[in-house]
This record gives sequence, C-alpha cells and structure tokens, in this order.
Amino acid sequence: MPIFTIEATYRIPIYRQRGYEADTLAEACRLAIEDDDWEGQKEDYETAGETYVTGIWPGDVSPYSVPALPVPSHLGESLQRKAEHFEVLLGLLKIFAHAPEGDPADDLAWRQRAHAAITKAEAILAGARDPDGDGGTS
Repeated sequence: MPIFTIEATYRIPIYRQRGYEADTLAEACRLAIEDDDWEGQKEDYETAGETYVTGIWPGDVSPYSVPALPVPSHLGESLQRKAEHFEVLLGLLKIFAHAPEGDPADDLAWRQRAHAAITKAEAILAGARDPDGDGGTS
C-alpha cells in the first residue's frame, strides 16, 4: 500500500485591541490596519479555522524534498476555493453579459460551462468535494 506525506494546516486568528485617536471611524480603522506593532497580540484558539491540505508528497519523505503532488481543490481551504472559483463565475457572467443574441450554439456552450460552475460553487458552499470534471474551472 502506498504511503503519502501530507501537510495539513489550520489558521489561528491573532488579534489585538488598541485605541486609535482619529477624526472619523474610517480613519481609525485605517490607522489600525496600517499599525505594524503587534506587541501584546492574542491568539484565539476557540475560533481556529478548518483543517485543510497544503502539501502532498509521494512516499514517506521529507516535505519539499521531492516534487509535490497536486492537492485536489476540495481538500484546500474553503476561503481560497471560493476566491479561485469567483474568477470562473465572473468570467461566465462577462460572457453572458456580452454575448451576441441569437446564436444557439454559443448559448449552449456558455450554459454548459455555467451549470458546471454552479455545481462547483454549490459544492464549495456545502463543504463537499468537487464534482466530477473541472466544475467550470480552466
């Protein structure tokens, strides 16, 4: 039976609470974002993110010592899956918005791609694995 070395990751929110003197709420928020002093930071282990796969290597090897295998999309971080699929959905929307009217062949092609993208988006939202095929990605 083959062995794989798997790198799994989860994110821990790190936060700070600090007052900022500013004329407006927006300015105070900007100051907080631009503040690079994280002394006194706190880790929020109770709201740690999901566990996801960040690396796969064939065999019982040291990570990064051999070429990595591709990580299936559905094993990646949900937020990253959503961000990557957003580009696909935006592209389909652009095709639909700018498509010339009346050509049935063009209509069918974009509809098939749109349905595949919708199926993948629904899987992402459900926290499920990707559908068979590429789910509208290219």
